[in-house]
Parts: sequence; structure tokens; C-alpha cells
Amino acid sequence: MTAILDTSFLFALTDRDDRNHQRVVRIAQSLNEPLVLPVVVLPEICYLIASRLGHQAMRQFVSSISLNTVQIESLTRQDLVRVHEILERYADNQLDFTDAAIVAIAERLNITRVYTLDRRDFSIVRPSHCDYFELFP
Repeated sequence: MTAILDTSFLFALTDRDDRNHQRVVRIAQSLNEPLVLPVVVLPEICYLIASRLGHQAMRQFVSSISLNTVQIESLTRQDLVRVHEILERYADNQLDFTDAAIVAIAERLNITRVYTLDRRDFSIVRPSHCDYFELFP
């Protein structure tokens, strides 16, 4: 089963001082499924890493992603239409663009598993292709 990666999971994986780091590392080491990294996650995670852990840590992250076997997935025009629909539907929850884009890409690729620590946003969204997302860890 293919899974999609969220910023919070990647940040906890990168930040050794994050309270979820060890748990996320154990999970990452045991992954044997194809992973999709939405391209919209890259600027967000790189900004977080650079601002909180430094530019060198961000460069190391980029290097690890480029060597990794994750599939980088772009947004399509239809995804943008769906992102707008999701943002409108969940406006009261102030769902952010990146999370809405992850949902749109997951719907298009029929992915139900999300690696995230952001349980609030991903548990309220009702995707069009399944009843709910499987959230890990």
C-alpha cells in the first residue's frame, strides 16, 4: 500500500530533539511501502528545518530526499481545483494549503495512508475516495 508523507512526520524524523523523533525513526526504518512526497511539502519542511535547525540541517534533508526512493508528486490543475474545494469546505477549521494539497493528491492517487503527527487536520477531513485516512504513527 502506498503512503503519503506530511511535514510533521518529516520534521520529527529530522529533529533529534523532537519528542516524537525516536518513535518516527522506528517507523521510518520499518517502512517497506512506496512513499509519495507532495512537492508542496518541500518548501514547508525546508523552511521549518532551516529556521529551527539551521541551513546545514536543511541541506542534509534535501540531500537525503534526493537520494531516497520517495516519489515526488506535483500538483495538477485539477488538484488545485480540489484544494480550493477542500479549503472552502473546511474554512471554519482553517485547514492550510499544504494539508489540503496532500488530501487532493491522496484522492487522485487513491492513497489512504498518511504519515503525519497532525491528527487534528487529517482526522476532520473526509476524503472523497475513502471514509477516512489511516494516520500513522
